[in-house]
This record gives sequence, structure tokens and C-alpha cells, in this order.
Amino acid sequence: MDQARSTITKIFNGEPHSYTRFNLTQNMEGDNSQVEMKLSADTDEEVGGNGVGAHLNHNSNHKSYMTSKFGRTPKNLCFIIATVLLIFIIGYLIGFLVHRKRDAPVSCQASVELLNEPVFHDTGAAPPMAWNDVKKAFAQKLSASNFQLAFSEFSSDSHRAGSPGDDALADKVIKKFQEYGMKTWTDEHFIKVHDRPLSGSNKVIFKDGKEQRPEGFLSYSANGIAKGAVLYASYGQESDFRLLRDRNINMSGRVMLIRAGKISFAEKVANAAKMLASAVLIYQDPADHPSEGTTQLFGHVHLGSGDPYTPGFPSFNHTQFPPSKSSGLPSILAQTITARMAASILEQLEGQNAPEDWGVYNKLGSENDVITVEVNNVLSEKKIHNIFGVIEGFVDADRYMVIGAQRDAWGPGFAASTVGTGVLVEMARSISAMLQKDRFKPRRSIVFASWSAGEYGSVGATEWLEGYLSSLSMKAFSYINLDGIIAGHNGFKVAASPMMYGLIERTLKEVGIQNQDVSLFTQFGKGKWESNVLEPLKLDNAAYPFIAFTGIPSLSFQFTSGNLDYSYFGTLLDTEAKLITATSNQHLQLAEAAAKFAGHIMLRLVHDHLLQMDLSKYDKIIRIHVSQINRKVNTVQRMQPNRVPTSVEWLMSASGSYSRASRNLMRSIQNSDLSNIEMCRIYNDRIMSVERNLLSAYVSARESPFRHILLGSGPHTLKGLSNHLDALRTDSPEADVDQFRNQFALATWTIQGCATALAGDMWSIDNEI
Repeated sequence: MDQARSTITKIFNGEPHSYTRFNLTQNMEGDNSQVEMKLSADTDEEVGGNGVGAHLNHNSNHKSYMTSKFGRTPKNLCFIIATVLLIFIIGYLIGFLVHRKRDAPVSCQASVELLNEPVFHDTGAAPPMAWNDVKKAFAQKLSASNFQLAFSEFSSDSHRAGSPGDDALADKVIKKFQEYGMKTWTDEHFIKVHDRPLSGSNKVIFKDGKEQRPEGFLSYSANGIAKGAVLYASYGQESDFRLLRDRNINMSGRVMLIRAGKISFAEKVANAAKMLASAVLIYQDPADHPSEGTTQLFGHVHLGSGDPYTPGFPSFNHTQFPPSKSSGLPSILAQTITARMAASILEQLEGQNAPEDWGVYNKLGSENDVITVEVNNVLSEKKIHNIFGVIEGFVDADRYMVIGAQRDAWGPGFAASTVGTGVLVEMARSISAMLQKDRFKPRRSIVFASWSAGEYGSVGATEWLEGYLSSLSMKAFSYINLDGIIAGHNGFKVAASPMMYGLIERTLKEVGIQNQDVSLFTQFGKGKWESNVLEPLKLDNAAYPFIAFTGIPSLSFQFTSGNLDYSYFGTLLDTEAKLITATSNQHLQLAEAAAKFAGHIMLRLVHDHLLQMDLSKYDKIIRIHVSQINRKVNTVQRMQPNRVPTSVEWLMSASGSYSRASRNLMRSIQNSDLSNIEMCRIYNDRIMSVERNLLSAYVSARESPFRHILLGSGPHTLKGLSNHLDALRTDSPEADVDQFRNQFALATWTIQGCATALAGDMWSIDNEI
């Protein structure tokens, strides 16, 4: 022991004329540490007795490795080796601890905090701007004067789809996008539409009166002549026709007189066709649309969207596809008439008394109130262009959101298209400026789109969706529609995917109208904001095909005039002067507020690590539908045992699977490191899959294009199942037990498939069916 103590003392404390130097160099890869030990003495010691050591010490500054007396005995060698090993272990531990500290995962906050105000980590690609700075920079780029210039630039008296005026506006839009430094491209489509006859006209003759020749028309109406007795059917909703049926009124061969509003023109005509009507006349009732009685009305009656002559596939080139027609094309005639024409007819009707809430006219019409309708519309082919500009993301460039507005209109279309186009271009300018001046770096890409043929049923947008369906359904995670966003100033309505409700609520609290000290939430969302602000996405909304056909979460919004509709959509009187009157000269301030509302939602979705989508909303909606179906199944089975030999247990199990999958995903997000780019991408892809997987894979996109089982239309939807149960309960001739059981099974498995995809890994799947 004495000898060992002496040896260690000599090594660490040194002899009078020696020193020890340790050079610890950490391996940068963190595997271990290299140790170099050097000893030097002023006493010259020859190595091997040849004097080389003496020569190096006296004639240079080099230090010799110790091969002196300490290496001459086995015991000393053992102590030296032990010392080296000890130093090696110490160095290894130091390197390990340093490496572990550097790679330790960052703890994340609760999921609600992450979604509301995410914590950003320096990953080298994360957005350098905090959310409040993003909002401030965006607001600084917007001004009422800029919107006035944009509206002036994109105003046009004539820009119907495919016309020279439409093409001229397209050129202006793409030049603006290029001026802002955006990558641009154009999609060209050849579509078929119905226009009013070039020579001659459509005609309406009531009884033996004067022949009326309205200038307005409804594209995609059947052509021909129909003669029958007039029957007033209010708004032409299913409930209106049920009331007429309950009164034992024969509707076969009748010409339905229907007021505009509540539902789309196409739905009115489809409902009338189910009642075996021969024709439909649509007018604007002064109670809903206070305007001139001679206003001509335009629209379309295709129960769908896109080119009805290329259903389910794009109209890039008709020669590639055999002749085809959409199942949504009507088989009966449809024509618009003016409010004055309608009043002259309603005042002369006989027959049963109309319900009190159906308006000021007292009679529904009798078999003696005969009218003749003649439609001579012309089918023509048009070449249209969709214009695109993109701001590419800095992290997930191949994941993008789309924001778009229609460019065409029947006439001036100031509220219908000019406002949306102007706001679209101004938002593109503002965000491009944020990249250049504020160094804003969106994580994901933003696609700005200017659509054509929107007035014919979102034709340009739908053809684009059909052309790139497989890519868009995987990569596009949201769509914002800017069509008709300003129609008044007393109300505010939003129609959107339920997954976006939470984001909408937060945005309403952030945005207000210029010169007003309150937010949109305080102004329009007092009390229960969802019931005051939210409304269902309708068939004639341009955002509808994005969600119901493609499965992309979508949003549309509008400043309204309370309970009154804007009277000039679909007319030749949609001018700036009319909009100024409808908004009390606040249209520029409202345009700025609309841009902020859409911009905050868009920027939030491309800025945050996680997509701001609430999975729990669909959980609640599915449970409500399942509960309703369960009650109706039990009712039918009590009334007619063995009529519906179907157990709802499978459907309940699928609903439970979705609920558990959504909760598990949120729990996984809470326990994850959100600075990990790849992990965030995986989570976002699973969130994006929800809407897409709620599209029924068991129906044809040609026959039932709106395949979404919760927001779509058709017997494959949960609403369709509920309606089918009503038909079974009343022994309706339309009821079919086998068809119901088949649709029930397919809807159940669609929900289960959505839950399976949401669960992620195959070993995490919760499948109790």
C-alpha cells in the first residue's frame, strides 16, 4: 500500500522536475472520449540507452512519452493502467452526460394550450414570428383605400364565364400574382353550359293572357313545352310539398310556382320533380327580396356542382370521355319570372286556401289555373381558365391550404365576384409583403385561386377538384371561400366543417370592424355564438364540393342584412351602388374585416406546428345521429316486428371507436415533443384524414358525388338512413328494407374506417366489430 500511495503521489503531484498533462478530447458523435496522458521531466533519460531522448529534450521543445523507471516494474505498470482506465471512464461519463443533456426531449404543454398559443422551438425551420406579431404585420398591410383600388381594377359590366371580359380579368389576376413574386399557373377547361336562346326566347302564358318573355333563365333546365295547372308551393322545400300532399292535392303534371330563398334553385326543381310536376317557375318574393318588380333572375338547376356533362371526371378534353350526363340534371322544365309576373298570377289563383305563413296570397291554385311554359335554352361549349398563385411553405411545402373566389358573374356581379376577387388579390399582396418585409415564414403553402364559371354551379372549382382529386385529398388541408362575403352589415354568418368551429370562435374574438371597438364575437355572437353565427353548408355554396366531394375541411362566411337576403345576387343589378346602399356605405370597412377574418384563419393554419382542427366535434355529431337512428329503429321494430331486423350495436361500436381514437390522438399530442418536425407532420396527416375518411367509399362519385356521410346528400348519409326509417315507419312505397340494411352496414363501416385511420399504427387499431 505504501508503494502504491507513493507511486500515485508521484504521478499526480509530480516529482520535483516532472509534470503530467491530460488532454481530454470529446468525440463529437458522443460515443466516448479519447484520453492522452503525457509526462515530461527535466532530467534527461535515455530511451533504450541510445541518447535519442537526450537529444530531443535538449535540442527541441518536444516532450517524450514516459518510458522511464515507472515502466520498469510490473506493479508500477498495473497502477498506470488502472489510472488510465479511471480517467477513461470519467471522460466517457462526462461525454455521455453532455450528449444526453443536448438531446433531452422538450416537455410539452397541455393540448389545449398548444392549440391556442403554441410554444415555438428553435428547430432551424420553425416560424420565427410569434402569433401576435403575425397578426400585427398582416393588419398593417391592409387598408380601406387599397380595397377601393382593387375593386375599381376588377370591376366589369360584362364578364360571364368564358367571355372576353372574363379572360381579361384572368389576365389581371395572374399579373398581380406575378408582381407579388408568386409562382403562377393556369388550368384550362372545356365545359358545357346552357344559355338563353340566341334567337327567340323562353315564354310563359297564363290562361289566355299575354305572352310573357322573361330575359332571365335557368341553365341546365330541360327544354320543351309544358302545360298544366299552377300550384303555389311556397319555397319548394320537402316540408312544403308534404303539406300539400297531406291536403290530398294532386301534384302530378302541375306547374309549381315557387319563391326564391331557403334552398337552392336545383333543390326546388328536384323536389318538384319527385311530386311528378311538369315545370317550375321561380320568382323573388318582395317579402324576402325588396327590389324592383321587373328584376330578371338568373341561375342554374343542376343538383350538383361542376360540368354536368363530365360527372365525376374533369373536363380537360371531352374527346377523352364517352358522352355522359350527371344524375343531377332535371327532367322537367324550369324558368325564372319577375316578381311582377308572379304577382299577376298569384292574384288570380283559385282553389284551397294557402297556409297563413306562406305569404300574402290566399289561394294555392286549382285545375282551372292553366299555364304554358316554353324553354328553348341552348347548350354551348365554353373554354374557361382557373388562375393560381402559390406562396410556398418553409417546412411542409407539399401541404397546402387553398383560398379562392369566383371571377365571373351574370352581370356586373359586384357583390358576387368583384369583392371576393379584390379581397383575394389584396390578401395575396399582404402576405407576400410579410415574407419580404417581416420575414414571415409559413410552415405550409398557400394556394390563391381565381375560379371561372362559378355562376353555373362552381364549375371551375369542381373541375379542378375532379382533375387532381387523388393529390388534393391527401395534401390540401383546408379551403376558404370568398364568394359573396359582403351582402349587408347587420349580421354575420359562417358555414364550415365542424372541425373548424374552435378556430372560428377564436378568430371572431380577434377580429373587429374598423372604427368599432368590439370584436365580431361580441357584435354578432352574443349568447350562444354557434346558434347565432353558424349555419349549415348548402349545396349552392362554392365551399360545399370541397368538403362533401373531396373531403377537405372548408369554410364560407358572409356579412348579411339580418333576416333579409341580398336581392341582387343572380341579377343584372348587382352593382357597387347597390352594395353601398345595402351596407350603409361600410363596404370598404367590411371588406377589411372580411380579409382579417379569412386571413387570421389562413395564417393560423400555415403558422402553427399543429393544425387547428377539433376532432371532438364530429364525435358529438356522430353520437347524435346514432342516437336518433337507434330511437327510430326501436320505433319501427315495435310497430312492425321483424320489419327491420337490424341491430344498432355495430353502429354504436363504430361511434365508440371514433370517440376513443380521437381522444387517444389528443393524448398522444399532449405527451409528444412538438419541436419534432416529422412527428408534427404525422399527427397533422392523421388529423387531415378525418374529413377524407368520412367520404363513403361504397358509392359512385358519378351517381352520388357528395359522398360525405355527415355533410353530403343521398341515401348513403346518416341523414338518409334516418329518412329511410321514417319511410319504413309510414309504409311508404319508397321504403326498401334490403336497401336500408345495405346502406346501414356501409355507413357503419365508413365510420369504423375513419376511426381506424385516425388511430394511426395498425397495432393501435380499436376494432370491436
